Amino acid sequence: MRYAYHTDYFAPLPPRHPFPMAKYPLVHRQLLGEGVLRAKDVLVPDEAPAGDLALVHAPGYLQKLVSGSLEAAEIRRIGVPWSAALWRRSKLAVQGTVEAARAALEDGLAGNLAGGTHHAFADHGEGFCVLNDVAVAIRVLQREGRAARALVIDLDVHQGNGTASIFQNDPDVFTFSMHGERNYPTRKMRSCLDVGLGDGVGDDEYLDLLARHLAEILRNFTPDIVFYLAGVDPACGDRYGRLALSDEGIRMRDRHVLEACLGRRLPAVITLAGGYAATPERTAELHSIVFREAATLLCAARREMIAAVDIPSVHGTDTLRPSSE
Repeated sequence: MRYAYHTDYFAPLPPRHPFPMAKYPLVHRQLLGEGVLRAKDVLVPDEAPAGDLALVHAPGYLQKLVSGSLEAAEIRRIGVPWSAALWRRSKLAVQGTVEAARAALEDGLAGNLAGGTHHAFADHGEGFCVLNDVAVAIRVLQREGRAARALVIDLDVHQGNGTASIFQNDPDVFTFSMHGERNYPTRKMRSCLDVGLGDGVGDDEYLDLLARHLAEILRNFTPDIVFYLAGVDPACGDRYGRLALSDEGIRMRDRHVLEACLGRRLPAVITLAGGYAATPERTAELHSIVFREAATLLCAARREMIAAVDIPSVHGTDTLRPSSE
């Protein structure tokens, strides 16, 4: 599976800052070490072009980001201090999702080892999110004629308020957010479908709701591409989550979403979104689950493809196999 990653996804933050910036290199290192991802499959993004960012974000907001002239209140709203490194990593992460989306349209499945910054609105950032990578990727694909209709499956524990706002009047983009009803943000925007969860919801209730709602969405909306925000802050013990999914619950959640997409031959893009476990290492472990599931499903699909072309010859002794073998 091709995936986007850049070493500059990591940008320094002040000491004891709550955002686990270290998770990005940790996830990459872990998945490479396990052989889940391969170095030769990495898509190394450049910074997203200004024209692409302008497909979503307001000129005045972008100019403040370029010049580093955000007001103190705007920086507090984002939750991370502006720096040249942070601005660069924000643009790299956006382009990572764009590149992963292009790869998914070709291969069926791809990922970005960052992204899912769903609290970024057109004209401001919020909740550790500077730019809305998924929104920019959708607009780029639409402009290029690669995909007209998109489905956003947002399973971060916090509502994807920025994404919902950006696409609120666009019938070609379906936004689905399943999140903690009493959690951040206090003021929710309106997604195409919002499923608010009570505190303490565990595996069984969560997975049942996901299965029922996702099946209904896919019966009524046929996208050209799916963006999966695989946030791991619904996991039990997350500092900001308030839900109680086990590691197995996270795995089953990810597998269900990916099987739903692959089973319908819908290209899917995985982004990390949020996760605030006790340590960056624990957060990285949780983020790795979705990529392990993706690798397992892709291996199974490849075996099925090989079996399908293992057709006995006329004499019943030889088989036809793909030329790659």
